[in-house]
Amino acid sequence: MTSPARILSNPVEAALALRAQGRLEEALELLSGARRFSSDQDILRGDIQLELGRTEEAAGSYFAVIESEPDNVYAYSNLALCLHRMERWEAAADASEKALELDPHRDQVRIARGDCLLRLERFEEALACFDLCWSDAAKEQTMFGKAVALQLLRRYDDAENLYQRLLALNPRNEEALTNLIAMSLEVFDLARVWRYSYQLLELSSQSQTALQGLVLVALERREFNTAARYFARLVQQHPECLIPRSEVEDAGSITYRLSRETVERLNRPGRTALPRR
Repeated sequence: MTSPARILSNPVEAALALRAQGRLEEALELLSGARRFSSDQDILRGDIQLELGRTEEAAGSYFAVIESEPDNVYAYSNLALCLHRMERWEAAADASEKALELDPHRDQVRIARGDCLLRLERFEEALACFDLCWSDAAKEQTMFGKAVALQLLRRYDDAENLYQRLLALNPRNEEALTNLIAMSLEVFDLARVWRYSYQLLELSSQSQTALQGLVLVALERREFNTAARYFARLVQQHPECLIPRSEVEDAGSITYRLSRETVERLNRPGRTALPRR
């Protein structure tokens, strides 16, 4: 057991010992109650607060370090990641920019900055930001960020090529397939919507986006039995999809307005084919 004298002389060392034992709350209490000895104390407090999910408190701890050490790249990097987690996009972008000025080799910070720029609708800047990532460890995240930026810039062919490269690296990348479906809908390419929706459904049998994509294409092709089969699965697994869009959160699902007659026929037992119009 750590002696009181030891705690008073070196609270950081004592808190590290408690942290190693998994006693995070005790370590945090010790650091918060002790007189401030150094920036290491604030950094460790911020790290433990992050581990405990106290993101806003952690941001305050890292900011305290920056006030006394404006060139502390670790504090700036972690402050940027905290602000990103808090969805304070502008502040996170600024903090990450400062961190990268101090150390341009922190790809996780650069990826967070790119994400902030996407959310701020600064798509060209985001694309340039992702282009500067260099490490193999960040390769998949970087490619995804670039693909999203290209998609939002409506450079669909370039975006599709990147998503395909991502799927070659990780065939189970559901986000890439979801975005490919959305992009194919933008240009109303039914063959691609069907292919990517079917591919996504094989990975995730309850995917709302995949089922909606398959229903949409089947209806457009007037393949009503097929549409009814996928619609039944959709309603069974996602009954909220029948609620008017204004009453539910938009979770990236496909918007496709069906007439009341169509919905009734799709729900009808036996699911007979709809008459051609």
